[in-house]
Amino acid sequence: MKGIVRSQKVRRAKLQRAKELRQGMTPEEEILWKYLRTNKLDGFHFRRQQIIDGFIVDFYCNKVGLVVEVDGQIHEQQVEYDEERDRVLTARRLHVMRIKNDEVRNDLANVLTRIHDKCCALSPLPSREGVGG
Repeated sequence: MKGIVRSQKVRRAKLQRAKELRQGMTPEEEILWKYLRTNKLDGFHFRRQQIIDGFIVDFYCNKVGLVVEVDGQIHEQQVEYDEERDRVLTARRLHVMRIKNDEVRNDLANVLTRIHDKCCALSPLPSREGVGG
């Protein structure tokens, strides 16, 4: 997966938008980021508001090619856009995992386990520790 982040050309306006989204994350994104940041999920390194092929994804683990999207109500009105976006990302050989806001709020432990398990399944190296290690 190496090279996806660094090999792309990104317009200044898109970089600015990603920065704004990092500063104005949704409450659910903030909750999840607390557990994904600084390699807290078993050493898997995630970036937030990462630009990939012109799209800004919520969270991205380059090592295993995993995109994690936290979907709120707005996604109910943009189903076609999300499907096209997922097609583009999948064509890049990335894996897209969609998690609903209420899953983050009401079942965070399960969400973290699912993300961890997906990372381990995609990882070329065996996991060293458990969730939150």
